[in-house]
Amino acid sequence: MTETLVNFFVNLFGGANNSDIVKIVIICVLSMLPIIELRGGLIAAALLNLNSALSFILCYFFNLLPIPFILLLINWIFKQFKKTKSLGKIVTKMENKVEKKKGSIEKYGYWGLFFFVAIPLPGTGAWTGALIAAVLGMSRKKSFLTIALGVFVAGLIMMLLSFGLLKGIIG
Repeated sequence: MTETLVNFFVNLFGGANNSDIVKIVIICVLSMLPIIELRGGLIAAALLNLNSALSFILCYFFNLLPIPFILLLINWIFKQFKKTKSLGKIVTKMENKVEKKKGSIEKYGYWGLFFFVAIPLPGTGAWTGALIAAVLGMSRKKSFLTIALGVFVAGLIMMLLSFGLLKGIIG
């Protein structure tokens, strides 16, 4: 799913035909989006033939950018949304998703949060990790540091996949 979304956004903005600045903007925006995050940003960077080291730094930074806001504000936002019928349904859906994924984090604490974020699988990542940490009432500071370390490890894994295997396939 991530690859499909990345290809859509890369092609939407003209793909490899753009200037390097436009390509960088694409990977930065993709890295901030839920679901896509750093994983998608690095895949896009490889597809756009950007420098791997610069891409890693930018995707890492932009993936972490929304996390403090999620940790600080999501519970308040959920509370406000629950006051309206239509938005309340969305919050309930998100809370149910969190409920399904919080087991290992509850059981293993910050180690669980780290591995949840660090292993780049669908449905895991900084956004979901921050959401679960906030809902569980975990320390914001420790959660942010744990998520940042997890994103770093996930980024290294994705660098190997995107700029190693993917580059070997596409050429």
